Amino acid sequence: MPEDINDTQKDYRAVRLRKENFRKNKVFVEKKVSVDVYIPSLVSVGQLAQLLNVRLARLQRKMEQSGMGEETSYDHVLTSDYAVLLAEEFGKNPVVNDEMAFDIYPSPPHPEPSTLPLRPPVVAIMGHVDHGKTTLLDTLRSTSVAQSEAGGITQHIGAFSVPVPSTGNDNGLKSITFLDTPGHAAFSAMRARGAGVTDIIILVVAADDGIMPQTREVINLIKKEQDKVGVVVAINKVDKPGINIEAVQQSLLAEGLQLEQYGGDVPAVAVSGKTGEGLPSLVETLSAIAEMQDLRAENEGPVHGYVLESNMHKGMGSVATVLVLRGSLKIGSHIISGLSYARVRVMNDSNGKPVKVATPGMAVTVSGWKSLPTAGDDVLQGSETNIKKAIANRERKAEIDSSLADVEAINQTRRQEREKRELELQSGKDAAAADEQTEDGPKELRLIIKADVSGSAEAVVGALQGIGNDVATTKVISSGVGDITDTDVTLAQTAGGMIVAFNVNASKQVQVAAAQKNVIILSSGIIYKLMDDVQEHVIKLLPVIIEKKITGEAQVLQIFDIQAKKQVVKVAGCRVTNGTVERSKQARVIRNGETVHEGPIETLRVIKKDVMEVRKGSECGLSLANFSDLQAGDSIQMFTMIEKPGVL
Repeated sequence: MPEDINDTQKDYRAVRLRKENFRKNKVFVEKKVSVDVYIPSLVSVGQLAQLLNVRLARLQRKMEQSGMGEETSYDHVLTSDYAVLLAEEFGKNPVVNDEMAFDIYPSPPHPEPSTLPLRPPVVAIMGHVDHGKTTLLDTLRSTSVAQSEAGGITQHIGAFSVPVPSTGNDNGLKSITFLDTPGHAAFSAMRARGAGVTDIIILVVAADDGIMPQTREVINLIKKEQDKVGVVVAINKVDKPGINIEAVQQSLLAEGLQLEQYGGDVPAVAVSGKTGEGLPSLVETLSAIAEMQDLRAENEGPVHGYVLESNMHKGMGSVATVLVLRGSLKIGSHIISGLSYARVRVMNDSNGKPVKVATPGMAVTVSGWKSLPTAGDDVLQGSETNIKKAIANRERKAEIDSSLADVEAINQTRRQEREKRELELQSGKDAAAADEQTEDGPKELRLIIKADVSGSAEAVVGALQGIGNDVATTKVISSGVGDITDTDVTLAQTAGGMIVAFNVNASKQVQVAAAQKNVIILSSGIIYKLMDDVQEHVIKLLPVIIEKKITGEAQVLQIFDIQAKKQVVKVAGCRVTNGTVERSKQARVIRNGETVHEGPIETLRVIKKDVMEVRKGSECGLSLANFSDLQAGDSIQMFTMIEKPGVL
């Protein structure tokens, strides 16, 4: 009987050992979550690209690779069979369901665009800070915007219509719509969005300043979009004395802009935003380019436009500036943009006057939104029923995307925990050491951004998100519109971050709460000041740079053996050649160009008297602590350790 018990215990131990070995050698395979995509029975190529959340060009390349090269046009209609195959190519899980896949899309292009009426061109004014963009536009529309803006820099994207002088042709161009884009590199996000709806770009270059960093940024943007947009160079501030227009033209040519003056196709116009010189010529040039582009759009039918900016207006609620590109927007229309929708209650034009109908090329402020739309989103029209159905599907899709992001975060955390356990098992190190080994990524400066309008919030996020390097960087954990609230302060405290406020305020109560919770609030109405302030805080996260500053140097002339307390001490007879040799400083011995020792000075004497310092030109005797290998000809340098902030 005892033998049977022993055999049972042995079998039990063997099974347990096999289980432990299996756990140790178990390979964890992470399965990628397959995303459900609802596809209708019939779907156009353009709509399918939006459903799959891929660029149209990428979908068209995939179709060409699959032998569908003749069916890649934007408005070509695919059956669900082909759409399912393409969705699977992008790693999606297609589900054919007309009800769940319903959404509102832009109308397909008109089959005969030449029969449509002309629409005003959309012109974006871009260039370097303080090159006179706002003053130029201010002169064009005869208002005084430039004087009221912080630092002379446009803080929001706005759109304004400028009438074109009549040419006697009733069907000719009647107005030009200008997008007023901010002038600092930090607003590249706004610029990129502005260029997406832009027909012509005016590159403003100051005649007294020439090519600057933001000028090059715009030139790079122009090169990317050169097949889609027209370009005009406005050489501004020609009223200033001593300017050289030809030098500016040559520098533009060196940057790759082929100006008409040098045989290219880019016109350059000399203007003065201050005096109005050259502005009629600029408008004529824009009109000529627009005529060559033959810009046409439907004046009737469902509207298609873009949100340029949005904000909360006291008494009117959520308000958005909408640029209409196709169709007509009327009072009472039902429109959708992203996850927001509206029944248009009030529309005002760029001069603040109420309008009942907005046609292509017009920018109007629209009130009646149920929530604040996001700058840059499409604005589309539909029936109230269809819009509510589309909103429900978009919200469901947004929730799924959010859940998938949470799943990825959970998987990442579990993977790090698993790697930590494996390190502990393999190396036997404690948890703290394992944490150090598995800790990955740079230090993060977490930011909560609040701005006055969504367009500015988007641009500030884009500007601050890229500050840092692989050691320390910024991370925007939240952004929103409106004044700073207690919730923002609590979030910043919980995340260990700070609040960045652009053109918004914080009440005294909120400021007190932030001080009590040690939450920093950076506030300014000028974007590049916020960039500088955030950069300073990122630098504080970097490890300090320790430099050695040489304060004195002595040359060893001869070595003496001195009897002291039952031992012989080697003392170097030296002459101070530079600076001051101080006993309190650290010393290093240089021999044949290499450092052979670093350490403190043990004794420093002049004749037989102990001293604290010896100046240049004097002779002294010194010995170093824990080093007895001094030789004639050695150089002894005194130095101090200086801590400097890290460099991005």
